[in-house]
Amino acid sequence: MIRKNSEYPLQPPRERGTGRAFAFALVMHALLGFFLYHGIQWQNSTPEGAEAELWTEVPDTAIPRPVPPPPVPVAPAPPVRDEQADIALQEKKRQQQEAARQAQLAEQQRQQKLQAQQEAEARRQQQLAAEQAAQLAAQKAAAAKQKQLQQQQQQQEASKLKQQQLAEQQKQQQLKEQQQEQQQKQAEAEAQKKADAQKAAKAKAQADAAAQAKKLDAERRARLAQMQGLAAAGTGSTTSDGLGKSGTGSGSGGTATSPGYSDKVRRAVRPNITWGGETSGLETVVSVRCSPTGTLLGASISRSSGNAAWDDAALRAVQRTDPMPQDINGKTPTSFLITLRPAS
Repeated sequence: MIRKNSEYPLQPPRERGTGRAFAFALVMHALLGFFLYHGIQWQNSTPEGAEAELWTEVPDTAIPRPVPPPPVPVAPAPPVRDEQADIALQEKKRQQQEAARQAQLAEQQRQQKLQAQQEAEARRQQQLAAEQAAQLAAQKAAAAKQKQLQQQQQQQEASKLKQQQLAEQQKQQQLKEQQQEQQQKQAEAEAQKKADAQKAAKAKAQADAAAQAKKLDAERRARLAQMQGLAAAGTGSTTSDGLGKSGTGSGSGGTATSPGYSDKVRRAVRPNITWGGETSGLETVVSVRCSPTGTLLGASISRSSGNAAWDDAALRAVQRTDPMPQDINGKTPTSFLITLRPAS
């Protein structure tokens, strides 16, 4: 009977009865040696001696006879072999040899049968291992296919989720852009509204300032006409001083002012002049309109110097001088002329 080894399926199984076969062979060899030994000892045994009686005549004592010579020793006869015993021994030996040969042949047949069984078992184990390997490979292939299907499903779900997220992000972006556009429109509308309000307020302020300037101009002309009438009545003629003078860097003219007002205007305008060109022969007259508080209402070139760059620099210097300085009476003349020359 062959016992299967579950741990090592390809290893030949251990056979049973090996010990009994070995013990049987050992006993047979011991018997064979015993018979051979006793057979040889029986053939080499010393045969027993033979007894024989010799009868001789009694010598006659009266007649002397010669002494006979000593008898020659007789060699022992060779042992007589028992042919039947020898034949029986040879037959026994032949039987023992035949039994040993039969036992050896049976052992060879048993070994061949066992080897055939082992080969069949090995083939069966190999076939079983091949079937198991094929089954395992099929299971692995099925598992790999299942895993691939799961990965494909996961990828599809991930792609679908990503598309949904992208759509949601696009929707959020569109909403955000719409909100930003609405906020921008609202901001533009508010800025336009604020600009319109500022423009309206500025226009109103300019209109008020123009009306005030017109009123002040009318009052100034009335006072000037009154003063001229008084001067004509008293002296007949006079020379206007005040802001009619001109000097290096700045000068002014217009309504009657205090003697030091021209220097005050020159000191206010001169730091704002930015000029790096030529200085000789340039003279620009700028017409200025102000409110009584000194706020600059307008400035323009009354007489050009012929150099547009210098004219622009002079006009910018006047525009930067806002508000204009006030006179000693706490008010600024409503209109006057400023004669500007580059500092040499």
